[in-house]
This record gives sequence, C-alpha cells and structure tokens, in this order.
Amino acid sequence: MPGLQLAPLGRVARPPRIPGFDYLGLHQYFLTICASERQKVFRSGTTATVVIEQIRHTAHESGFAVLAYCVMPDHLHLLVEGRSASADLRRFIKRAKQRTGRSYSRTAGVRLWQEGYYDRVLRRDEDARAVARYIVENPVRAGLVNLPHEYPHMGSDIWSIEELMDDLM
Repeated sequence: MPGLQLAPLGRVARPPRIPGFDYLGLHQYFLTICASERQKVFRSGTTATVVIEQIRHTAHESGFAVLAYCVMPDHLHLLVEGRSASADLRRFIKRAKQRTGRSYSRTAGVRLWQEGYYDRVLRRDEDARAVARYIVENPVRAGLVNLPHEYPHMGSDIWSIEELMDDLM
C-alpha cells in the first residue's frame, strides 16, 4: 500500500492519528483495517461473516452506528458514526479488533489484524452516503464482481442495499 512506513523488524508502522483530535463524540469515520501481512483471510465467507457480526455488535455496544461496511479479501472498510458525546472511536476499534482477533486466532492459530488502522474523519458537510457508495463499490473496482449487490460481504445498518444501489444508478 503506498505511503506506508516500515517500522523496525519490517513491521508496518501504525498509522498516525490526527494530533489534538480526541476521536470522541458525534463524528463520522471512514476506516480501513488490514489483515495481518495482508493475508487474504476473508476469502472464507464464514470468516468474513463472523468478523462483521462481531464488529457490528461491538459498534452498537460502543455507541456507534455502522453506516457501511465491506469485507474485502485482505482488509475491511467501515463507515461508522458516533451516536453520543461519549462515543470513543479508539476504544471501539480496540475492542472490535481484540474480539475478532481472539476469535479468529483460536480457530486459525494465527494473528488476524495488522497493528493500527487507517482513519479519515468526515467533515460536517461531507456526504456520508457518497462515502458509503464508495465502500460498496470497492468489490467492483477490485474486479471481484460486476455489480455491488453481487458481493455478499457488504452492507449497512442504516440504509438498505436497494437504497445504496439506487444511488449508484
């Protein structure tokens, strides 16, 4: 992935967070979380399904709505929104990665996630549905399917697939 910095011993450095930004409250975030060593661990439909179920559950426990998600073979895209002033993105992601990683490593015997994650805080005037459309179109851009609705590991807790597809027409 372009722009990654190598950490000691060849590990990928954690992406930096925005200096001075607390990642708390009613913000929307576009996140990318990569599998360890970019292994294609999500080719298995079962793995992808279990991971997204656990992440959605953790999001709701942590005060976040999942506006859109897409599990690609070696990474995950999420668009989430804090639903209260106390919604803590860093805590949510830490819990989600721990929960999914522990579950995966018990069955596969290897680490699921690389360290850190990539985030982009959406501006107040930015259209979250446009970002959601970008996320659900990812499998098409990657050549995995011809149309977004053909891909089984994407969706939204806010909008129906039909609403997102209508926006693509």
